[in-house]
Amino acid sequence: MTVTVKNKTPLVVPPAVQRKAGLARRDQLEFRASGGVITITAKPPAADEYTPEQRRAIDAKLAEARKGPHHGPFDTAAEAVKFLRKEIRSRKSVKRKRSGQ
Repeated sequence: MTVTVKNKTPLVVPPAVQRKAGLARRDQLEFRASGGVITITAKPPAADEYTPEQRRAIDAKLAEARKGPHHGPFDTAAEAVKFLRKEIRSRKSVKRKRSGQ
């Protein structure tokens, strides 16, 4: 879609383009210009949607997840399946030992 820039007329993003971009009323847009190209990006809301307590709990869980355990990366799906089967067998044997079987 092409529009013409005119004197004293603000640039308008046509409604069809807004719909395709998924823009909604009150969305904030960031404009960048470089080398004759204008890039318009929807700016995400700055406010955190979580309470400070919820954010602390989420951050703690993420930090715990970063510590591990980590497995892989696997080169093939077959390698991953082999690892998982071995892991299941070892966990079953630990359960049996604990329950005295």
